[in-house]
Amino acid sequence: MDPRLFSVAQSVDSVDALYSLIQADPCILQKVDVLPFVHTPLHEASSTGKIDLAVELMILQPSFAKKLNKDGLSPLHLAVENQHVELAQELIKFDPSLVRIRGRGGTTPLHLVSEKGHADLLTEFLFVCPESIRDANVNGETALHITVKKDRHDELEVLRGWMQRMLISDALSTEKHVLNTRDRDGNTALHLAAYKNDIKACSYPSFV
Repeated sequence: MDPRLFSVAQSVDSVDALYSLIQADPCILQKVDVLPFVHTPLHEASSTGKIDLAVELMILQPSFAKKLNKDGLSPLHLAVENQHVELAQELIKFDPSLVRIRGRGGTTPLHLVSEKGHADLLTEFLFVCPESIRDANVNGETALHITVKKDRHDELEVLRGWMQRMLISDALSTEKHVLNTRDRDGNTALHLAAYKNDIKACSYPSFV
């Protein structure tokens, strides 16, 4: 990333600094956008929790939100990873499909929030993008697999409740699809719960 943009992201008055830079170089954001894998100013804002700057960049250059940096992470991945919940909420207001962006290893922001553990944000992701519950990483793991493997019982309950409340038109087929999805080793989420002797997970009605 252009060092001047990095300085903008670190500035106290980052939005004002951004526009000052644009006045000096009107094409500066477009110069970043042509790169296939790049740590954009939106990545930096998402990493550091600069909400005002992130919102302004989403207005000026929304394509930044779908770019992966050289680590294979999108701005929403970084917001989740760094626990900037409010910033993540702002990003999905602009584009709910960001929840499904596949980063390194096919990991989506939904997978990441299931792994890191934040039940409220997981609920919001599912609300704005219910189809994301079907997404699997390169190992064939859905969010359901991940919550079981990471012992995230609150998040597991969110996923189970989401499927059972029938908030999407094909809820029954979705529930069957997610519960029966197998990872690379041929395990469903129930298999993983049984192997871990996770009695709480195994006892969920959706699993029996």
